[in-house]
Amino acid sequence: MAKFAFDNTRLPGKSQLLLAGIVPAGWACIALAFGMAGPLAAEDSEVREWNHYPSSAQAPDGAPNVLVVLTDDVGFSAASGLGGPIPTPAFDSVMQNGITYTRFHVTAMCSPTRAALLTGRNHHAVGFGAIANVAVDEPGYTSVIPDSAATIGDVLKMNGYATAFFGKNHNTPEWETGPLGPFERWPNGFGFDYFYGFNGPAADQINPELVENRNTVRRDPADEDYFLDRDLADHMVEWIHMQDTLQDHKPFLLYFAPGTMHAPQQAPSDWIEKFDGQYDQGWDVLREEIFARQKAMGIIPADAELAPRPANMPAWDSLTDSQRSNYAYLMEVAAAQMAFMDFQFGRVLDALRETGELDNTLILYVQGDNGGAIHELAGSMNAYEGFAQIESTDAELSARIHLAGGEDSFGNYPAGWAFALNTPFPWGKAVASHLGGTRNALAVSWPQHIADRGTIRSHYTHVIDLAPTIYEAIGITPPAVVDGVEQQPIDGLSFAATFTDANATEVRSEQYYEMLGSRAYYKDGWLAATGVTWDPWRIPDYDPASLPWELYNLDEDFSQVNNLASEHPEKLAELLAEFDETAGRYNVYPLASDYLARLDPSNRPHAVQPADSYTYYPGNWRYPIAAWPNVTPNWEATVDLTANSSADSGPVFGMGMRFTGYRLAMENGVPVFIYDPTGREEERMTVRAAEPLAPGDHRITVRFTPEGSGVRLALSVNGQVVAQATDDRFYRVFNGAALVGRPLIDDRTGPRECDCDINSVTINPS
Repeated sequence: MAKFAFDNTRLPGKSQLLLAGIVPAGWACIALAFGMAGPLAAEDSEVREWNHYPSSAQAPDGAPNVLVVLTDDVGFSAASGLGGPIPTPAFDSVMQNGITYTRFHVTAMCSPTRAALLTGRNHHAVGFGAIANVAVDEPGYTSVIPDSAATIGDVLKMNGYATAFFGKNHNTPEWETGPLGPFERWPNGFGFDYFYGFNGPAADQINPELVENRNTVRRDPADEDYFLDRDLADHMVEWIHMQDTLQDHKPFLLYFAPGTMHAPQQAPSDWIEKFDGQYDQGWDVLREEIFARQKAMGIIPADAELAPRPANMPAWDSLTDSQRSNYAYLMEVAAAQMAFMDFQFGRVLDALRETGELDNTLILYVQGDNGGAIHELAGSMNAYEGFAQIESTDAELSARIHLAGGEDSFGNYPAGWAFALNTPFPWGKAVASHLGGTRNALAVSWPQHIADRGTIRSHYTHVIDLAPTIYEAIGITPPAVVDGVEQQPIDGLSFAATFTDANATEVRSEQYYEMLGSRAYYKDGWLAATGVTWDPWRIPDYDPASLPWELYNLDEDFSQVNNLASEHPEKLAELLAEFDETAGRYNVYPLASDYLARLDPSNRPHAVQPADSYTYYPGNWRYPIAAWPNVTPNWEATVDLTANSSADSGPVFGMGMRFTGYRLAMENGVPVFIYDPTGREEERMTVRAAEPLAPGDHRITVRFTPEGSGVRLALSVNGQVVAQATDDRFYRVFNGAALVGRPLIDDRTGPRECDCDINSVTINPS
């Protein structure tokens, strides 16, 4: 028999009832196992040194929390604190409580910038010469961050930090995003203890394909007011409070990467209403207004020039009344999206104040992973139209404009607005040769350390410099070997000295840039840059070798306006030679711009081994496009199912989302297959059986076969063709996820499962 005290002060609710008694020894063991036995000694509340338990890493005394924020497709001048037209009080507060770097640079596209931020290495040096979705079998373009490039998550975790990541992860190879991983290159594998967000280039703000750590999750279908940015902020605030309760002795690393302002541009309707009529003046006048504010605020030099609007981008005054009305509304939606996200970020700052953590939190807020997205000249209601090289007519846009920003839209604003939000620089996203694509602002706040608040720094800095700056600010040295792997050099340079010294030496004197063949080289104020001979709002496919070279003196020409190539040929030749040497060192070659061809999944490994057929079974597993044999012009899917009645309804299988994809379903007993690659009725193919299936076993076949330059789609039931459709062109589905026996992730209105019993789905990809 064992005698012990049962102390309720150690239970939730802290009841003061003290139980004591004589119980069998076995029961005492159970009580001890649950941590409820024995008096609570005073020393139990103190930190003890253990003799045999493994010790955990300890951060340096006084180490700051680190909050890294990276927005998506936000131009240099979008935010109000930078002279822009979108109110961003939370971001502005970071500027006001710290320092803003107005000569900070990124890589011109999202995945590469994110890889550089996470690792402190140049994007080609870690396999991210372009976004993950166009990876190819070349050292600089694999989309595989090597084990020799530990991330800030890895390094800070090794140094006693709690780590969490919220939002967009675009650094996992496509073929590793399936339900079996492997997971070494998911956020948890990059050193983040907790992840909540999405994998891939973009997410529907209303119906996202969510991931929590390694598991796919669905948004709350009952939340009619759901928006992803609010959900991300909810999870961040909850994590901050939880971490403060359990590990208030540990500093934390938070990485917040919202999908805003990347397409789809969506926002709550009441936020869109706030911007009614605010952009009726058009993008040309807006640029002039931003430019004037930037000079008055000291964001740009007084002698800066405004880069001219590209020749093929229409003047606002040249548009029709309906175009101006539609385009102004699309800008209102985009502004609402960014303002709403900023409000959510403000809630995160409030949580840090509540926990007393804000003063010792180093915030590094990168306002954009590249410049504003000048992707679509006329804007769109569905960004996937562009991948099919389709542009909606003015009449089509007018007919659907009332849906913009809501659940039935997946659109983007016109390129003219993105160009305005890149003021005063030329061009924008994906153009690595010009500042509109590579220059974004960085706001840094650390109230306990930075006294020189609300100031501007003009030091030339780059996203690869963030990691070493964080390490120096904390007072740690990244390890030379991680998990037995020797680490490659960190290419970034710390600019932490500028936090306290406005006159600190500028550490970055040179840097290369390259994206899809567009390239540049900066050294000591000079920038050699390839010209823009294509329209960036069309899918690129040009010969990088054909691009002419230009030369700019950025010390005298802040906005990159005056081409001096003919005046200083020797300087241009010097920079070209240095670009070539640097490009060879960092795996930039071979150069290519064939974006559409690189999207072809045959350029990358597949998540499943090559086979003549693949069989899937019903369940909640979400299969990304790399783990699913996608439709081609020669493709067949066979479903074996049992109809339980002649009125069975529900999903059988589907791939994609609301705006691009295909799905087979039972509708009151009738098999129906819809192929909907662009979300437009013109490209949609539907085949429907004429009558319901009788109860019993059935085999349903969907078959695509080439026909001329297009395809024929046939639906068969038990070996008999029951419906057909044709199209004179085949349109691919580029994105989404597949589910068997469950609705697509964004379908909340139909049955959750089919009334029928689905036995299997077998796909023959050719």
